[in-house]
Amino acid sequence: MSSAADRHGRPAVLAASLALSLVAACAASGGDDARPARTVPGSHSAVPDAGLPRGVTLRHSTQTWGDGRTARVHVLAVAPDAAAHVTGVHGAHLATAETVREMADRAGAVAAVNGGYFDISTGAGFGGYPGDPLGVYAADGTLLSEAAAGRTALVVGPRGTPPRITRVWTELSLTADDGARRELDGIDRVPGRVLGCGGTGGDVLSSTGRAHPAPLHNRLCVDSSEIVRFTPEWGAASRPGTTGTAEAVLDAEGRVTAVRSPAGGPIPRGGSTMYGIGEGARWLTEHARPGGSVTVETRAQDAAGRSLLAPGVSLFGAGPGLVENGAVSIDPAREGMSQRSLDERAPRTLAGIRADGTLLLVVVDGRTPSSAGATAREAATLAAGIGARSALNLDGGGSSTLVVRGRLENRPMDEGAKRTVERRVATAIAVVG
Repeated sequence: MSSAADRHGRPAVLAASLALSLVAACAASGGDDARPARTVPGSHSAVPDAGLPRGVTLRHSTQTWGDGRTARVHVLAVAPDAAAHVTGVHGAHLATAETVREMADRAGAVAAVNGGYFDISTGAGFGGYPGDPLGVYAADGTLLSEAAAGRTALVVGPRGTPPRITRVWTELSLTADDGARRELDGIDRVPGRVLGCGGTGGDVLSSTGRAHPAPLHNRLCVDSSEIVRFTPEWGAASRPGTTGTAEAVLDAEGRVTAVRSPAGGPIPRGGSTMYGIGEGARWLTEHARPGGSVTVETRAQDAAGRSLLAPGVSLFGAGPGLVENGAVSIDPAREGMSQRSLDERAPRTLAGIRADGTLLLVVVDGRTPSSAGATAREAATLAAGIGARSALNLDGGGSSTLVVRGRLENRPMDEGAKRTVERRVATAIAVVG
């Protein structure tokens, strides 16, 4: 796992106040972090210009944990009135991964950090597509990956829209022109496989065969009857299907132009396909007839049922949540995370939001003699100490990357690596000026 850093840019007086707030926050957090973390004297360094838009600042510092180990911290801060906006970006196709630097360059971003979790080729449940986001992901108001039900996510919108950190659920459905209605199980992923679980309608844990509707990080759930939507963002084509699968091809207006069986083939530009397996394939064959239409409804909402999707909005699912109301608050069981993974010191990327709406994107380097990384609790304490009222953990480990103006500002390290390696990831949080 990793953390995403945020930035700030004010001189020594602020550095001293940050150090004092970190000490206070660590002392209050309890557990192993009850020993105050301290900032190495003179370790804070603001980057005075860095070619960033007004209201966007960059700061590097060295954090010392209670046991004396140190970690290099990079903070990118985006003020509410910044001359920039924050958005979601991904690779040329969701089915493939790219480096944060490549994604930032394509988007014309002045800065970017890595985003949420994804199906990595070295993972035990790898489904064959290394760019596939795990959990909710939306870019510019378009939902491109469904939520792992109830996991924490970062919500960012157009310039002037306050960012949020909240738990997210998605509801997806299909309605054929004959009135038949069915659940849509997923978007832009391998049908039948829900890595990280937290899906809907009949998902079972592959290792036990028992129903498991809640999130379970890095564990595989399966479902033998699904319909998954493929958009052009996925790539040029959906994967070849087996006998008994079916796929409806839809144009931009939702009209069915063809139904192919077995499934698999080109995804129309401006349109989409509906890929069915098991009962899902039979539903498409019966109700998605060529010349007819299928209406797709997608909704992302918070715990209060408030809709989160709107033009310009991006969602990044990850977790766990780290800070609520300015205090450390971590509930690994609720978000399907193992305590062991959270207790491990590793590179981390996190996002935090100050009371005034400033977005903090923080990266903590790890896996080097001079930078040990952070546990989830240490990362939470760090976020609260620099003023975050809410914060969440993003993807980390070798994924933790901060790029500013095309320059790598941190040291991404894969486990066991002896040199900096920029990992290809699925999504990035981009600051566009």
